[in-house]
Amino acid sequence: MAHLLIDKPSAGEHAPYYSKYIDLVPPGDVIGILRTQIEGTLATLNSIPESDSLRRYAEGKWSMREVIGHVIDGERIFAYRALRFARNDRTPLPGFEQDDYVPAGQFDQRPWAALIREFEAVRRSTLCFFVGLHEAAWSRSGPASGHEVSVRALAYIIAGHELHHMAILRQRYR
Repeated sequence: MAHLLIDKPSAGEHAPYYSKYIDLVPPGDVIGILRTQIEGTLATLNSIPESDSLRRYAEGKWSMREVIGHVIDGERIFAYRALRFARNDRTPLPGFEQDDYVPAGQFDQRPWAALIREFEAVRRSTLCFFVGLHEAAWSRSGPASGHEVSVRALAYIIAGHELHHMAILRQRYR
């Protein structure tokens, strides 16, 4: 598949809530941004000792392991939505409640290195999917969480969601 330059989505291509993630993504090549994030994020995560990965910056907040587990879960869900809509499946998809997913994921029981490997595997899989899309698929959309969302917006949401949570890790946990 030839490499395409995928512009930022318009406001009508996603729920207003997701603007906070999309706005974090610099203009340009979202595929390149997703690819570049892998190395930067892995470097940051690999610099965190196993014992520190259980740290919470405040009472009731997620541990670093839970934050990364959440990023992984979110990416899987957003990529699944992109798959469905890219393949022209407009079946309405439900939302997901992150505050239910994180405790059920039991991320604090898993080794830090395993979560880092899982993040990398999920991101590389997401990249393979997006790189393989033809041009028409990027503008397809469907209903998720009660709002219309485009495949293009989902790619930007994935990139911005990671940027958002990595900034929190750097600012509040380190």
